[in-house]
Amino acid sequence: MPKYVLNPETLLYEEKEEPKFLNHIRITVAVVVAVGCVLLYFWLYIYVFHWDLPRTAMLKRRAAAWEARMEVLGSRLDLYDQTLTGIEQRDDEVYRSIYGLGKIPDEVKNAGLGGINRYVELDRLGTNSSLGWSVRRLDNLTKRAYIQGKALDEVGQLSREAGDMLSCVPSVPPMLPDHKKVHLSSGFGYRTDPVYGGGERHGGQDFAASTGTPVYSTGDGLVIQAEYRSNGYGNQIVIDHGFGYQTRYAHLSVITVVEGMRIKRGEQIGNVGSTGKSTGPHLHYEVVYRGNRVNPMNYMDFNMPLDEYRSMIETRREDSPVGKRSSTTELLRRRNRGNG
Repeated sequence: MPKYVLNPETLLYEEKEEPKFLNHIRITVAVVVAVGCVLLYFWLYIYVFHWDLPRTAMLKRRAAAWEARMEVLGSRLDLYDQTLTGIEQRDDEVYRSIYGLGKIPDEVKNAGLGGINRYVELDRLGTNSSLGWSVRRLDNLTKRAYIQGKALDEVGQLSREAGDMLSCVPSVPPMLPDHKKVHLSSGFGYRTDPVYGGGERHGGQDFAASTGTPVYSTGDGLVIQAEYRSNGYGNQIVIDHGFGYQTRYAHLSVITVVEGMRIKRGEQIGNVGSTGKSTGPHLHYEVVYRGNRVNPMNYMDFNMPLDEYRSMIETRREDSPVGKRSSTTELLRRRNRGNG
């Protein structure tokens, strides 16, 4: 653009030519000043006043909103975890205990879901990612809830069979509770060994009676052992009643059942004897619950009316008359034939 200058002699404005490089210098200076102002603005904005850039501020607001949502999700997961833990504890300590079921191991409850690279994408967010932690907790709760659902289904099925349980739990004395012919001798707990001396833990209840006194099953079940044991029990019978219960009848003189037989409460299974480690004719009776021997006296009333006990025995005899029952030898012969 031409520049006009006043000529004092002619008093006229005359066009004056300027070097072209001056225009370049002015443009360069203007650009430098503009860039410097911008840099100064950013320096003051960021390092002096510590303000965020608009986009950064927007991203931080979004991140804060998501963090708030994750905190709400974490609180809900804590509540669900507490609720599920309470259900698991009641199931282990009450429901499963009632029906003789073992506790579900913690390693089964807390086992991870399948897939080696299931969380590979989340791991890229960092080990402290709240999203990754929440996803893992949600998966764990899902797995535990599924296992607990199956466990409660099992308990529910057993509850529908509660009537069977009542007949299976060993809840009567193993012998006619006639105090004139049978008396309680060594009880459950620590005692002095009658043969070798010294202290020992007695895992059952002894009933002293004459040799040949009938011994009866204390609950419905399956005979899983009927044999002579050289470890001190002598002739013994073990019945599995289900629901976590087993009973043992030791030192018998005669065994009238064999392994594999189904037995009803009140059915005769043998006779009192003194086989094995014994100082006189008696029955050693044990109740085993979930693998642990417990006090048999907690499961019976040794003062129950004799007529009531005799009625139970008579009912069993009518269901399975003695005359129609095979002898132990015949039963063993049939079982051996079947195995052959």
